[in-house]
Amino acid sequence: MSTARRTLADVLRTHAISRPDAVAFADGDVELTWRAANARVDRLAHALMQAGVERDDRVLWLGQNSFRLQEMLLASCKVGAMFCPANWRQQEAELAFVIDDLTPKVVIWQEEEVGPTVAAGRDASTHAGAARWICHDTGDYEEWLNEIPAGVPDPDADVGHAFPLLLIYTAAFEGRPNAAMLSSRALIAQGLLMAPWSGIDADYVFLNSGPLFHIGTFMPNLSTFASGGTNVFVRRSDGEALCEAIAQHRCTGGFVVGPMVDAIVTANAANRYDLSSFRGKRGNPTFDAWVQRDDSVWGRHAGGYGQTEVMGMATFNLLGVGGIGTHGRPSPLVDVRVVDEDDNELPAGETGEIIVRGLTVMCGYWNRFELSEFRARNDWHHTNDLGRFETDGTFTFVGPKTRMLKSAAENIYPVEVENCLKEHPAVADCAVIGVPDDTWVQAVKAIVVLQVGAQVDADELIAHARARIASYKKPRYIEFTDAIPRRGFAVDYDALDARYGGGNYPGGTTRSA
Repeated sequence: MSTARRTLADVLRTHAISRPDAVAFADGDVELTWRAANARVDRLAHALMQAGVERDDRVLWLGQNSFRLQEMLLASCKVGAMFCPANWRQQEAELAFVIDDLTPKVVIWQEEEVGPTVAAGRDASTHAGAARWICHDTGDYEEWLNEIPAGVPDPDADVGHAFPLLLIYTAAFEGRPNAAMLSSRALIAQGLLMAPWSGIDADYVFLNSGPLFHIGTFMPNLSTFASGGTNVFVRRSDGEALCEAIAQHRCTGGFVVGPMVDAIVTANAANRYDLSSFRGKRGNPTFDAWVQRDDSVWGRHAGGYGQTEVMGMATFNLLGVGGIGTHGRPSPLVDVRVVDEDDNELPAGETGEIIVRGLTVMCGYWNRFELSEFRARNDWHHTNDLGRFETDGTFTFVGPKTRMLKSAAENIYPVEVENCLKEHPAVADCAVIGVPDDTWVQAVKAIVVLQVGAQVDADELIAHARARIASYKKPRYIEFTDAIPRRGFAVDYDALDARYGGGNYPGGTTRSA
């Protein structure tokens, strides 16, 4: 066994010894100390092994936030498996794709709210019958755990810190999502780097209000975990649930964005909940009067440039305060360069592809050998994004080489929505743009050309998309036209933006790059 290893499970083991009675996880009325959490994870690891899970196998989570999600991640680490929390907002075909792509040995799923869609995805999958399915919110999960007696030994699989552990599906650049494989080293390093900047220590109580299939929630979650703080879970971002969690567990911070703030304000209209422990004003006067100012460096200078493939962040705004660039300076954990099409480094002021190497870069994409090799060519991760270094050494993210839309914290790739709409028999051609939205940053607008003689209205096409892809990806608006403008074979998205009001694209541009 390597003496140099340090996995996420090793962090759990250390906390179980050094702070055994401190609360590690809380979820409603459930509170688990570090010692109790470690004991449960040992039993879950044995349950996984009894279900046939071995090193390199996959464990799939099809459900919303729960303390069980985090303990399954840790149990997977203890047996050397990889754990994937999938996007629970996906529809039947999307879930079936994930099941067949991952070929998991064990699937943990949820009945409440998402159960019917999960069941439909299971029926549509060709691999589902080969997996062990455990429902976590109907008692099956705890019965499964209770098959393993207390006091079983720690499995302690011989896996290194660079071994893939967490699989996060990225949005589809080419109509098919890919699962980025992130190592314990990446998770721990990013968590420890960001903890002091975010004011996170052993007394911090983080509210996991954002979805844990999203790297944006996992970053502060892991900072809290690595620091020995408490992670609090709510099933989803319901206003009442958020208020109850903050008040009950005295949460110090959380992944709370605009619509969540509005939901909290509505739920606490009668001032029933004490939210005074929470840090982070969000520009809503009512909410801000209830909470504390966030005095952390991150609270004052949040953001930067990053993507799932680099464990969330590769540059940080807080490292470039007052500089020319809009996205700070590179993280001390990685090297960042800007190159031309031949991978030659470009001088300051010139825009090119962003490439990254270092501790937080992914191990590649699951089951995508050729794509992984291509994106990691010359030993650098090629981000498929455009950026530039400024003359003062600060960094500016310009935009994706492939177009992307942004709805709140969710990335939406037009090609995925376009492919879905083209499946409708009445659609001959279409293109998707993003239009500014005061609440969600962007809303999806589809420009559609109908087949000759076909008749269909916007509502029917929106319903068609809603049934096949996650709801946040569906078009909110549809415009009909006679032809999609093109430059050669490529859609002229700039012309579409100009004609149909596109804007607010990631990177701060008014229109697409």
